Amino acid sequence: MLRKRFLNDQKSTFAMPQTNAFQPPQESIEQREFRNQVAAWLQDNRPADPGFLLPQTFMEVGSEKVLDFLREWQHKVWSAGYLGMAWPKQYGGQSMGYDFQRIADEEMKRLQVPICFNVIGLGWAGPLILNNGSDYEKEKYLKGILSGEDIWCQGFSEPNHGSDLGSIQTRAERDGDDYLINGSKIWTTMGNYAKYMILLARTDPHAERRYNGLSFFLAPMQTAGVTTQPIKKITGEYGFTETFFTDARIPANCIMGEEGQGWRIAMQTLQYERGAETGAAGGISMLSIVMDDLIAMASEVEREGQPLLQDPVTRDHLVKLMIEERALYLAEKRTAIPALCRDYPNSLALSSKLRSTEFFRRMRQYALTLQGAQGALYVGDQATVGGGFWQRAYLNNFSTTIGGGTSQVQANIIGEHVLGLPKD
Repeated sequence: MLRKRFLNDQKSTFAMPQTNAFQPPQESIEQREFRNQVAAWLQDNRPADPGFLLPQTFMEVGSEKVLDFLREWQHKVWSAGYLGMAWPKQYGGQSMGYDFQRIADEEMKRLQVPICFNVIGLGWAGPLILNNGSDYEKEKYLKGILSGEDIWCQGFSEPNHGSDLGSIQTRAERDGDDYLINGSKIWTTMGNYAKYMILLARTDPHAERRYNGLSFFLAPMQTAGVTTQPIKKITGEYGFTETFFTDARIPANCIMGEEGQGWRIAMQTLQYERGAETGAAGGISMLSIVMDDLIAMASEVEREGQPLLQDPVTRDHLVKLMIEERALYLAEKRTAIPALCRDYPNSLALSSKLRSTEFFRRMRQYALTLQGAQGALYVGDQATVGGGFWQRAYLNNFSTTIGGGTSQVQANIIGEHVLGLPKD
């Protein structure tokens, strides 16, 4: 029986219910009861179809109406107690274990509810502040991240330097009780809506080592001299911006740590972004597109009067992808068992982003291959399969193979920090 996907055009009915073939691990009675409680709440409170296309990931929030919808949903999830569950109560959390947040996230993913959009705050800035920030910073920033009131963006990459953060040229010059910021950042997701930015800037241009001249700021965006320009993506949607700083004055107490410690703090932030460190507030940052969905599409698309799912070559490809998907799931579980990670500590955590984003890129590309000539169509064309869902998903996936370090950068990280290979 086909079902309608909430996060896509209501006419896209290609997706089967997820079979939940990946059964949850052994859980206590309390955890099982909690899982049932979350599932019941989500089913009762999931919002109605808004009548417009919602993002597949947090990187496609491109209009006020989409933002308002997702902000309201995140606030509702947080108010129910299912976001920031492991964060302290005094900062808006529930002071519960991460296992409960994991369960809540799994149910959000399984039931395909909307994303929690404030991902840079929930997943990167928030854990960083929680683990390293002062009491003042925790009190000021954390609750607004969870409620969705305060949107965060990231100011690392620059137009001429890409992933080479050591070459950052944006300047932060001390001027009394302030810093003057000059320069530009690119790929600042939701920068045009953000209240704060985690900003990496150069405070000492004469440092002997270029990394030592960088500092890290929790910078306000609603400041004179800060402007943003939306960037149109290959999908035709927005979500990224370029951010410009022209003598933007921010308080000196926005700096995190001390001058010159920016590189170390940025690297820790990237550990959260790449999934190698825990601490995220939870929620789902992107639509879960799994092999069940691809199999459902293969059962609907016909070639010479027969569903593709009956073709032995197609079935062989699908089984190989299913095995790989299962391996990714088991690898995630394995990271929690130290005895299974002793030979190469942190290898699975450090490689998870590369393995998962590249798998989903290939899986979505294969979905287009199965569509034949229809694979060249896009959202809005009446002849598309599933309303063009797979085309949009494939193009959106490129942002995940680039953001947080490109696949090539991730391969270098694995080579150097897991396998111990030399840089040259």
